Amino acid sequence: MKPALIGIPWDEMSSFMRGAAEAPPLIRAALFSEASNPFSESGIAVTRETLHDAGDMEPATCEAMMQQIETAIAELLEQGFQPISLGGDHAITFPILRAFAKRYRRLSILHFDAHPDLYDELDGNRLSHACPFARIMEEGLVERLVQVGIRTMTDHQRQQVERFGVEVIEMRDWRDDWPIDFDTPVYISFDVDGLDPAFAPGVSHREPGGLSTRQAINTILNLNAEIVGADIVEFNPRMDVANLTETVCAKIVKEIAAQMLRT
Repeated sequence: MKPALIGIPWDEMSSFMRGAAEAPPLIRAALFSEASNPFSESGIAVTRETLHDAGDMEPATCEAMMQQIETAIAELLEQGFQPISLGGDHAITFPILRAFAKRYRRLSILHFDAHPDLYDELDGNRLSHACPFARIMEEGLVERLVQVGIRTMTDHQRQQVERFGVEVIEMRDWRDDWPIDFDTPVYISFDVDGLDPAFAPGVSHREPGGLSTRQAINTILNLNAEIVGADIVEFNPRMDVANLTETVCAKIVKEIAAQMLRT
């Protein structure tokens, strides 16, 4: 199998600020920029030859876009690719996981985020970017959901954690040597605001006290599991400083793709 990029320039479900739809071409440009070389920290080169590029989807509205995302990801999986989706806001993860669930009988998610995104609904919207993991767990699309970097847990979301059996490593409890092991294939959902805004300021919802880029990369490198797919979401170029966050996103993509190629 071979990793494949697909851009999903869609942020209709964002609750506070639009702009994440502008991210995919910037992440792609940073990934293949001559400002850095293609070698990952594991020594594997991530190039246009080793990483298939499926281009960017055409945005639609609401349920139509959800169906298009599910169909596009299902097609990549059918072709033998391991999709790495460039969002877009976090609402894209729900239809992506619908496609994965049809392919993988057993699957777990490793979710990087400042927020659990487990609201039953937000402002009357059950498809909001604050709700994807509630929908995923309701439909039983994965066996385990492990969340790291969390530092904004509300009472309602704590109830949702208990309801769905989510494993949460809150940032206040973080240890660099925390063992995160899986006995199933793993899908990584990487919300960029899981990082401290000092490292990734280009997000709509800045929440201080998050993971460093180094901690996030080490977690990916030390993951004892087969990575079968991923998304990088919630990068908002309108909030970036000196193109820093697009470079961080590209780095995360490169390390995830290299781990896919390695296994």
